[in-house]
Amino acid sequence: MKHNNREAKFLVGKRSRIKELISLFSIVSEFIHGFRKLHFVKPCITVFGSARFKEDNVYYQQARALAQLIAKKGFTVMTGGGPGIMEAANRGAKDVSGKSIGCNIELPKEQQPNPYLDFNITMNHFYVRKVLLLKYSYAFAVFPGGFGTMDELFETLTLLQNNKISNFPVVLFGKDYWSKLLEQTKVMLDLGTISKNDLDLFLVTDSVTEAMDYINTKLENKYGAPIKIQSSKSRWWYGEKRNL
Repeated sequence: MKHNNREAKFLVGKRSRIKELISLFSIVSEFIHGFRKLHFVKPCITVFGSARFKEDNVYYQQARALAQLIAKKGFTVMTGGGPGIMEAANRGAKDVSGKSIGCNIELPKEQQPNPYLDFNITMNHFYVRKVLLLKYSYAFAVFPGGFGTMDELFETLTLLQNNKISNFPVVLFGKDYWSKLLEQTKVMLDLGTISKNDLDLFLVTDSVTEAMDYINTKLENKYGAPIKIQSSKSRWWYGEKRNL
């Protein structure tokens, strides 16, 4: 399938009003598609991380184990839908008969959905995808990854820092991997570019059980224990049906 990079065309700079309007409709249509597909999904916890890890990698194995605990708690496991850590998390959910979904991105070198998904949606625009991954999630587990993982992590921390979202658990997996980043946060704190409270916005751990306990505690403080989140009813006159 030939790749149609609408996002690159949109971000190239100023264009004609007609082309900008067409892009606007494309972006809005992606949001509508995502909202309709994800509206009836049960509460999600999203797992981020590199697409390059294979199943013999320790982080792959930890992501799979954590996803099993997430699914056992009744949450849907959401990922970017691709290989590596994403595959591990979706696989972990299916190991225990949990629900597993992906929110994929269309790329020039097409990222194929992994085989452990109940369903998958594919976006063309990165920012639409990031909104959907956050909007329908109640916590993030972030494993070692590249620029994309860092982008998703820091955008979420910025929203937490500025109270756009609150009581949203963020767990970073891999103390060794994140050690240099933690050193940088200390530099930022010393220079006054962040506050001391900002360092409490996330947990860094190597323990699957500690991560799940942290997520549970934060969510129980927000929603009560046991966690009660009202589900939506489908409306036939909207042509709606439940995906999960």
